Amino acid sequence: MASTPAREIGAGLFILLGFAALFFLATQTTNIESYVDDSGYIITARFQDIAGLKVRAPVSMAGVNIGRVERIAFDPERLEALVTMRIAAGFDRIPDDSDASILTAGLLGSKYVGIGPGGSETYLHNNSEIELTQSAIVLENIVGKMLFKLGVESDDTKTSQ
Repeated sequence: MASTPAREIGAGLFILLGFAALFFLATQTTNIESYVDDSGYIITARFQDIAGLKVRAPVSMAGVNIGRVERIAFDPERLEALVTMRIAAGFDRIPDDSDASILTAGLLGSKYVGIGPGGSETYLHNNSEIELTQSAIVLENIVGKMLFKLGVESDDTKTSQ
């Protein structure tokens, strides 16, 4: 097969389109806009256990993604995790008595912060703190408590016989 300029240009365009498709897939699957969007406002919440919550985890309200986790730190005085979240600018009417929970997407999915609406007439603003929080439910603790309870009940039945 002889090499012709038209064939070489065609092969070059094919490779260029392949790289363009890979770039498009990479930007669409990584949600790159969350990496560059610094608009909105910052709120914080304190949790006793965040159980694997990661930076850039989604923050949702009523199932709608309204922001992301921007920073996770440990407060050595209160012995709690301090989670800093960036809320998008379009969601500026969140009541200041709302609650925040660490939730899991599915049974073993990734963690995210869910905000439940309050009923206050005043709203969260930049550097507000959500006071009502619920830490993550750790599946291993629940299974451990259930196994311990089953072990105690079986010991009770053996001693009663």
